[in-house]
Amino acid sequence: MAGEFGAVLRRLREKAGLTQDELERRSGVSVSTIRGLETGKRGNPRMTTVRQLADALALRSGDREELLGAAVPGRRGDGADEAEANAPEGGAAQAGTAQTGAAQAGAAQAGAAQAGERAVAPPAAPPPASAVRAAPAEAAEQLAKAVAARWQREEEQRRVQDPYPLPVRWKAARESLTDHWANIRRQPPGAPSGPLDLSGRLEGIAETYRSIPSGRLVVLGRSGSGKTVLTLRFVLDHLRSRTPAEPVPVIFSIGAWDPTAVTLRDWLTEQLTRDHPGTAAPGPGKISLASALVDSGRVLPVLDGFDEMADGLRRPALEALNATTLPLVLTSRPAEYAAAVEETDVLTSAAPIELTDLTLDDLDHYLPRTTRKTDRSDPAAGAWQPVLKRLREPSPDGSPAPLATVLTTPLMVALARTVYSDTPEHDPAELLDTERFPGVRELEEHLLDNFLPTVYRRSRPGERGRDPERVQRWLGHLARHLTELRTPDLAWWRLGHGLRSSTRTLVTALVTALVIGLVDGAMSAAFSGSLTGGVLDGTVVGLLAGLLFGLVHWFTYTATGKDVQPSAVRLRIRGRPRSTKWRAGSRLVIGTLGGAFFGSAYGFLAGLLRALSVHAAPASALETGLVDAIVFGLVFGGATGLSFCLLGLLETPLDIVSAVSPGSVLRADRRTVLIQLCFWAPVFGAAVGLGAGVVVDLLQGHLGRLVMDPLSSLMLGTISGLGGALGYTLTLTAWGQWCLLARVWLPLTGRLPWAVAAFLDDAYQRGVLRQAGAVYQFRHARLQSRLAQGRRRG
Repeated sequence: MAGEFGAVLRRLREKAGLTQDELERRSGVSVSTIRGLETGKRGNPRMTTVRQLADALALRSGDREELLGAAVPGRRGDGADEAEANAPEGGAAQAGTAQTGAAQAGAAQAGAAQAGERAVAPPAAPPPASAVRAAPAEAAEQLAKAVAARWQREEEQRRVQDPYPLPVRWKAARESLTDHWANIRRQPPGAPSGPLDLSGRLEGIAETYRSIPSGRLVVLGRSGSGKTVLTLRFVLDHLRSRTPAEPVPVIFSIGAWDPTAVTLRDWLTEQLTRDHPGTAAPGPGKISLASALVDSGRVLPVLDGFDEMADGLRRPALEALNATTLPLVLTSRPAEYAAAVEETDVLTSAAPIELTDLTLDDLDHYLPRTTRKTDRSDPAAGAWQPVLKRLREPSPDGSPAPLATVLTTPLMVALARTVYSDTPEHDPAELLDTERFPGVRELEEHLLDNFLPTVYRRSRPGERGRDPERVQRWLGHLARHLTELRTPDLAWWRLGHGLRSSTRTLVTALVTALVIGLVDGAMSAAFSGSLTGGVLDGTVVGLLAGLLFGLVHWFTYTATGKDVQPSAVRLRIRGRPRSTKWRAGSRLVIGTLGGAFFGSAYGFLAGLLRALSVHAAPASALETGLVDAIVFGLVFGGATGLSFCLLGLLETPLDIVSAVSPGSVLRADRRTVLIQLCFWAPVFGAAVGLGAGVVVDLLQGHLGRLVMDPLSSLMLGTISGLGGALGYTLTLTAWGQWCLLARVWLPLTGRLPWAVAAFLDDAYQRGVLRQAGAVYQFRHARLQSRLAQGRRRG
């Protein structure tokens, strides 16, 4: 029977296209055990081991039954085998004990026979749960801790609890936006079903969600009604009472999703990897932990900002959401959601709620507590009491005052607090001036326009104040940049996308040419002792390198519409996790092809120009260029492939629990790139220098007389190492593009300040921006829209 099991295992493993080593990584069973089972040297396999192998092979029911049947003669069924495998003592467990002991003895004998006279320790007991199931479960717990820590910090930064959260309330949305209650309740056909009581307050949002059997909730609210704060509170409350069996709520800005280009699950995986780089680590099988978490239902998507999607994308987005049964929370403005529903259908099995307006009683309880006490005779008096008292007085025509209408949303209340409560010299009584502010629109624009001058008039501790006019110009550029990209996410690695693609590529090529030309000219002059020769060589090499690196950048990113993403790995030699996958093979192929292309083009142009400079005949010059193209193509192809391969061997994913913010991602990417530079330059330079001599010796006579003296090899290796590393950094890394465009070109043209990172962090600290994982977002879409309009007018 052991021989039969080994044959079945080998056949199913080969059918899955796995080697014994790959099956070891996926199952957690040692390769020696797998080899012993397949060859018949290990008999009577343990049922736990068999199930681990079956899980790792992802067997269908028929193949799984065949494997289990081959392992256990007269197998009674899955449930009986599971009980027999897991029972610690008594009954079948006792019968299995002798069998297990015999198997262990046989395994020890087989190991001793295989290793000769060498003593072999018994194999370690397998983990109680298979690695396929344990890895996503453990990653989910780490993800829950990281999400809770992040949004707790964000809630404190947004001053949600200062002095207490505004009383956000909701009621059930209208029936035309609601699916059948039988679907929402998950009732079988014919079962009675009625509507749920979905009314509630901010502190009960987690309980409201758990009362929905389908696990699908739509939060509707007009602009500024508190949808984002509600999602933040939902995530924190849900995590506080979450059980290990429940998914982890993660906030995603759905406004950045293009459902016509990428599926929902793939987009969720991309966003999860961006905001939690540790989830890029390999998970079960050949997929990442992020994919495993999404596919296994361990992530609860909280999709914020459905209304921020482009007009033509809401219908396909709603159709894509209806094509899946994932539990989720979706937020939107009512009009945009209703329009999408009119075009297709409601969100299947989703219960919608709609946020209600704040009342004057809410304002009476909140706004006076946000001001300083100024009247010593009446400590409770403040600047807001007379204003709120006036709002309660009936108007001549019976309509509410414009200010009372404006202050029904948490956004406008927060803006009014910033402009008037936090600034004693401003009197909120001016908001009652109907001649200056005849309607709601004028009041809202006044609060939006005065928000930036107010927050930037105050200097933060240890910093000088900023000019509000210049700040408004810089933020207006960023707002227009996001509007043109149709995304709410302000990513530092995409700031250069505010330029036209042709301008971005041209600037990249020119700066790369300048940097490499200066390095080459200085090194050539130092080696040759001739300043003129150094300037000439630096000019030629700089122009060629700028052209080639510019083309590589264009074909890699601009033509394909891809972004230069920050690195999700770090370089480590010691302490590498076992789960790390080395992709040295693919790096070797890509690096060799790219290096061969660069070397061939460089060699052909350099040889052609060198021959023409000595007045060689066109045919002779062409022959020289072709010979140099072959030589340098082989040299640079081999050196680049080797360097990329070694870089791939040293890369390891980041930790899931590592804190992620725009600043931390920028610093991590800079650190990774600098380490790559320190590694790439000497390795690539040595490979080019030594490889040039080797290639010349191998091709000597076949391509004519080739000359490469040691000094030339040293100069070529040194210049290539530095130039190649700098060109790779500036054109193919996120940090290099950040330095080139965001730190040099955009400030040089007045679109951004010179200290961009400090400016963005300062805007976040002042409450203008908010953090959403690895990116910033404007505090509210209304503020972004207003700034973008002002920038267009400017």
